[in-house]
Amino acid sequence: MTILDEILTRKRREVVSAMRARPIDAVKARALVQPPARSFASRLRASPGRPARLIAEIKRRSPSAGAMAEIADPVTLARAYAAGGAAAISVLTDFHHFGGSLDDLRAVHDAVDIPVLRKDFLFTEYQLWEARASGADAALLIVSALASPLGNPEILHEEPVGAEADLVVAHDRLGRLMRVARKAGLEVLVEVHDAAEAAVAGDLRAPVIGINNRNLATFVTSLATTEEVISSLALQPGHQPVIVSESGLHDGAAVSRVRRAGAHAVLVGEALVRSGDPGAKVREMAGAIAG
Repeated sequence: MTILDEILTRKRREVVSAMRARPIDAVKARALVQPPARSFASRLRASPGRPARLIAEIKRRSPSAGAMAEIADPVTLARAYAAGGAAAISVLTDFHHFGGSLDDLRAVHDAVDIPVLRKDFLFTEYQLWEARASGADAALLIVSALASPLGNPEILHEEPVGAEADLVVAHDRLGRLMRVARKAGLEVLVEVHDAAEAAVAGDLRAPVIGINNRNLATFVTSLATTEEVISSLALQPGHQPVIVSESGLHDGAAVSRVRRAGAHAVLVGEALVRSGDPGAKVREMAGAIAG
């Protein structure tokens, strides 16, 4: 069982528990009275010759790196990110593997005026409505999670059948979730890890495509992933998605490298929360110019 399998197995139980505690109709009702979402994609598109835009992440720990930072007060950190020039903030809401929560999401959204992304392993309609009800402006959808038998939202109460990832299935699930997100008033960041997954996002004309440099099966990271996936992209006429490079970005040189490859924005967590001065680190990485 891979780390992604372990996460999805636990996430399925969490979704069932959440749905029992708070039915989807109640979650939808709360989502639909939220103020209009802040525009996510438009904040992330960097103009030619300009630095990459930065999505700064609230991240306490991860399965690959272990504990990173206590972050007793995510609001203080979020305000430092915004003051440093972050274009958006990503809030991890998975507790078991990353130490986050929906409470973090709500608090951060209320404390800043830039878009906030719910970063989690989302594969059900319920989780998207839950994200919007908690103040998210955008939500993460991971193609590899949707391709997994464990990413089947139709059979949460029983073990899924089959062991192979299926990108045709992922295409169908992603399309449906993107439609739900639009109804909920959410934008989405569609995360891919290779050319085949990027083709799924491209076919569905995802407005924001995130390229994760970390392999979710092995958790090995390489910036070459961003370069390779961008070079392989075959987009439909008129489809000009915002490209975000994620993971493995620790300094301005790394940001400049993926910006040269064609990324408009970067998502950075570990390098910020491990730094002694997150606001200064945001300024350093948000100011990195490809050359």
